[in-house]
Amino acid sequence: MIVLLQRVSEARVSIAGTVVAEIGRGLLVLLGVVRGDSETEAARLAQRLLSYRVFPDPAGRMNLSVREIGGSVLLVPQFTLAADTSSGLRPSFSSAAPPGVGAMMFERFVEQIRVSGVPYGVGKFGADMQVALTNDGPVTFWLEMEPPQPA
Repeated sequence: MIVLLQRVSEARVSIAGTVVAEIGRGLLVLLGVVRGDSETEAARLAQRLLSYRVFPDPAGRMNLSVREIGGSVLLVPQFTLAADTSSGLRPSFSSAAPPGVGAMMFERFVEQIRVSGVPYGVGKFGADMQVALTNDGPVTFWLEMEPPQPA
């Protein structure tokens, strides 16, 4: 499971010109699901995301999490994060989870955020979305939780 997180002062997701979710200060989270991901990876990555220290403390050091600043999370499914771009001029998506699995795992990740109590918004899996954001910093991180390798 892959997360590209961006510290934002605001972000929103629109579908067909209608805003479906928006947040103020917090994290824009683009989530990609790869083959082999399970609820275990979703739970572990969600907890890591919520505790990841990317907001400045009073001394200006990245020392606070989205929970600690009372921020929000905007979750956007993005299967292109699972692309293999190692060769050629067109990405391969062979490592991405099939759409049904990807949708289910995205929902499991959303559920982990929901039960945490952190305010959140959600894009729509499989939709043509437009994402607008003001990246604060800019601060962007790639987090990955590898699925277990077969024995």
